Amino acid sequence: MERILFLLDLLPLLPINKEGKKMAEQQKKTRNTRAKSQSPTVVGDYGRIQPQARELEEAVLGALMIEKEAYSQVSEILRPESFYDHIHQLIYAAITDLSVRQEPVDILTVTEQLRRKGELEEVGGPFYITQLSGRVASSAHIEYHARIIAQKFLARELITFTSGIQSKAFDETLDVDDLMQEAEGKLFEISQQNMKKDYTQINPVIAEAYQLLQKAAARPDGLSGLESGFTGLDKITSGWQNSDLIIIAARPAMGKTAFVLSMARNIAVNFRNPIALFSLEMSNVQLVNRLIVNVCEIPGDKIKSGQLLPYEWQQLDIKLKDLIDAPLYVDDTPSLSIFELRTKARRLVREHGVKVIFIDYLQLMNASGMSFGNRQEEVSTISRSLKGLAKELNIPIIALSQLNRGVENREGIEGKRPQLSDLRESGAIEQDADIVCFIHRPEYYKIYQGEKGEDYRGMAEIIIAKHRNGATGDILLRFKKDYARFQNLDDDIVIPPPSENGISGVSFNSSMNKGAGVPSLVPEGPLPF
Repeated sequence: MERILFLLDLLPLLPINKEGKKMAEQQKKTRNTRAKSQSPTVVGDYGRIQPQARELEEAVLGALMIEKEAYSQVSEILRPESFYDHIHQLIYAAITDLSVRQEPVDILTVTEQLRRKGELEEVGGPFYITQLSGRVASSAHIEYHARIIAQKFLARELITFTSGIQSKAFDETLDVDDLMQEAEGKLFEISQQNMKKDYTQINPVIAEAYQLLQKAAARPDGLSGLESGFTGLDKITSGWQNSDLIIIAARPAMGKTAFVLSMARNIAVNFRNPIALFSLEMSNVQLVNRLIVNVCEIPGDKIKSGQLLPYEWQQLDIKLKDLIDAPLYVDDTPSLSIFELRTKARRLVREHGVKVIFIDYLQLMNASGMSFGNRQEEVSTISRSLKGLAKELNIPIIALSQLNRGVENREGIEGKRPQLSDLRESGAIEQDADIVCFIHRPEYYKIYQGEKGEDYRGMAEIIIAKHRNGATGDILLRFKKDYARFQNLDDDIVIPPPSENGISGVSFNSSMNKGAGVPSLVPEGPLPF
């Protein structure tokens, strides 16, 4: 026994070969690195460790290096930053690099990739890579483990986000409105990360498509989407289709808002389908005044001044009843952010069953809280987000857009017609949109006659320049400038001219016979709003 104790005392003094010494140093370095990376991380004044699942991170990484098809199961769920441990982030990034290049993923290739990037020693060397692969026997539950890791990452993102906003909220030098915009933008980014939709087997999709086909066949007009009220337009598009992003673009003064209000009247007033209109350019009152002009066919300057003739008061009295209680919801929030739009749109669809959303207009929106190199990148993000929102809510979204001045610089009848390249600020609008329509009024450019002798006075062309799922073409509509109204060519309504006393053939209500200077706006009783 004494001899054994003596030999144990001498053991530290015995010579060690180079390989054994190197392995001992590597193990010591790995332990130090792991201890350093696993030090508790606290947040603010709460003193709590951030959400994490280190054991699952090790299990996922180990499974990725022993199963050939494992990466394809987690590639859409995890990114390098999803891992809490910095060492694990580096290892997963190396695995991703190998998978992108379609190279084998195993202990040796991952080790070599980390060596090429100069990160092998930082992760603990080959010894730690070998340890990871020895912690699991298969990748049986790798997808489930990956989703837990992703949830922990989102929880950490929310903690960091709320802690940062809380700290800034105590800073009295910062503008609260700017802080709100930043908070909305960042929260939108975080929520977008969690919006993942899984694949669907084709059978239920075929059943849904077949049901829509049967509904379209049962309708006499053959439309499968939401009717716009413009016959030629509906014939080409089969109605506005769910999940489509429709861009309606034109130069200033072409009647973009008038076209949207004419559609709003058709859809909400005539067909009683709920719609939402987000106006970033005009207030709610201005918008409703334009709608009154459109519906009642009374010139806008008279609506502003209130100087209506007796028969115009009666016309207003009769037609305004159609507008009252129409399922039309308006929002005039200036500089609306894509995050605000998404929140409000979800509520409108959920609570009021809104069938279509109009935005007037796209370039006045912003993606607050997100950082961009230029305005083009921001417009691209807005456009992409609108398309995503249309798919999420499964309704058409119609956004107005400005055109650049390329139209003004071109000559001739054809030169004044808008082109896809004229879309302002971003080519992404053209890419994201399912349908791109242009409004063109030749009369505005003092072109009164077409090359084939067409009379362009009081006319407007709706040019369908892009249609992802159908044909393109041109539709001719009548444009009544005084009434800010577009209508089908055969929809002209003949209004009886006023009689000698200035009153049309229809009798007035009782209030007009009592000597009141201005008649009431409804036949009986006050307006219900």
